[in-house]
Amino acid sequence: MIRSHVSGIGFQLKSVRVASSRLTNAVAASLAVAALSLCVIVTLTALSIRVVAAMPVAG
Repeated sequence: MIRSHVSGIGFQLKSVRVASSRLTNAVAASLAVAALSLCVIVTLTALSIRVVAAMPVAG
């Protein structure tokens, strides 16, 4: 991740690294895993609601 280094008036072309590429890749991978697990949870919830709604009411 690169952040622009600004000092004084206006923008300058200098940039400073604020995180390593390994850290950036680790954060991206963890976000991808979290998004995938959220999709799986939502899918299982939707399927279980359909199964429960299809069951006959005992009475």
